[in-house]
Amino acid sequence: MPANDLPLLIEAAEEAGRIATRYIGAPIEIRDKPDGAGPVTEADLAVDAALAQILRGARPDYGWLSEETDDSLDRLEAERVFIVDPIDGTRAFIDGEDIWAHSLAVAERGVVTSAAIFLPMCDKMYTAAVGQGAALNGVPIRVTDRADLDGASLLASRPSLAPELWRTGHAPLVTRAFRPSLAYRLSLVAEGRYDAMLTLRASWEWDIAAGDLILREAGAATSTRRAAPLLFNNPDPRLDGVIAANPTLHGALHAALAE
Repeated sequence: MPANDLPLLIEAAEEAGRIATRYIGAPIEIRDKPDGAGPVTEADLAVDAALAQILRGARPDYGWLSEETDDSLDRLEAERVFIVDPIDGTRAFIDGEDIWAHSLAVAERGVVTSAAIFLPMCDKMYTAAVGQGAALNGVPIRVTDRADLDGASLLASRPSLAPELWRTGHAPLVTRAFRPSLAYRLSLVAEGRYDAMLTLRASWEWDIAAGDLILREAGAATSTRRAAPLLFNNPDPRLDGVIAANPTLHGALHAALAE
């Protein structure tokens, strides 16, 4: 059940933080993944192994989808599945920055029901369970109620504001910011520190799943770039971008994007 899964996710995220922070300031083994998929460190792999032991040990009937575990389509047969990014923002982790995260979620028949995103260096634990609201360190959070797109604060990469991507031939008059961790970007909108976030690139489920529920429980509307619902545990675990904001601003963002 969703309410029972959340304490397990929190426990696992806290242990992930303890493991990852042991590597801070020490020499660390880094290698590049095939096909330009980015770097992976021994910390990523150590966290992945620990999460698998904790989560799969507690819920052996759940499927498993993790950035750092070879994928098995056996997960498609499971009613519930863990969707995990051991360290979201690995490049930031390597560079000694603080804004990387552990992202953990449970999806049931494609819909996320429990979620935790933990930034150990910032002491931030974002959590949600379906129907129970979203919280930061146990305190309820809510998205902003801004209705106007012009002047909104938007978390997005610079290429997302390229003129050809917008119906008018130019990007909206937003204040753009960026964070390397996609999970953290989603959480910052849920927290109300930014009005919206947008990514137009194909995005891995493990980067998005936990943030999707935290946002929805904080009052946001979430979708792909083409306004389709975010559904998880797909055979190809990539989604067609993400738009997230309060429902009014979400609609304005989608309407402003070119086909």
